[in-house]
Amino acid sequence: MDYIYHLITFITFYTILATSLNLFSGYTGLLSLAHAGFYGIGAYTSALLSTHYGVSPYINIFIAMLFSGFIAFVISFIALRTYEDYFVVVTLGIQIIIFSLMNNLTDLTNGPLGIVGIESFPLLESSFSFMLFSIFIALVIYGLFYNFSKSHYALSLKGIKEDEVYMQSLGKNVKRLKIEIFVISATLASVAGVLYSHYISYIDPTSFTVDESIFILAIVIIGGIGNLRGVFLASVFMVLLPELLRFVGLPDSMGANVRQIIYGLILIGVIFWQGKK
Repeated sequence: MDYIYHLITFITFYTILATSLNLFSGYTGLLSLAHAGFYGIGAYTSALLSTHYGVSPYINIFIAMLFSGFIAFVISFIALRTYEDYFVVVTLGIQIIIFSLMNNLTDLTNGPLGIVGIESFPLLESSFSFMLFSIFIALVIYGLFYNFSKSHYALSLKGIKEDEVYMQSLGKNVKRLKIEIFVISATLASVAGVLYSHYISYIDPTSFTVDESIFILAIVIIGGIGNLRGVFLASVFMVLLPELLRFVGLPDSMGANVRQIIYGLILIGVIFWQGKK
């Protein structure tokens, strides 16, 4: 049963990550490739506070959210000066910078060797209890997203996606709205990082690469940008697909390549399908 609990826990991680990215992309139409960076910031912040200063992981959730939000706020003044394809390129550069800092600040992050011995959440030592806690956090974020989608604030953001110039003519501060939703998105991504670091008990930079950002973005695209339920279903599919391939009998050397091919074909199919709608 621990194997089942493990899979469900990872589904909740990616549901949180994809939902938080969907919150930004779904309401602005901009695609970010820096999301794994904020995921990593949350993980490293909590891991360092826990291992070096003994701060409770429960408190670390809020500290990581604040720190990740601050970093996103600073970054947003540069990234959100650009539009569409240029924004994607800028966030790609930001992701590479964040990964490089994790990999090279050896005195702080221990570089490629990573951080070991990260304690679990108190009272959540078993796989089952941690899974329940992760589900609870994912449901809270899901509920926040759902209620947010019904708000007047969300309507303003949808207006930016449809016609930014028109929203400016109505007196809306488009830049401020974009910055706010970018910061909120990064803040929620850091929550998944905190959960991940204390669940695995070990982190290193390879968990927060550009490939991870692309994987999270793929979940959002497959699930449907702005589609809350679709993102959850896509998270389930993308996490379970590698496990299903294990039962096909493919050699380990081929499994990863076949998985990437399937992901690519699905993405192409989804984009063509959406393009014809």
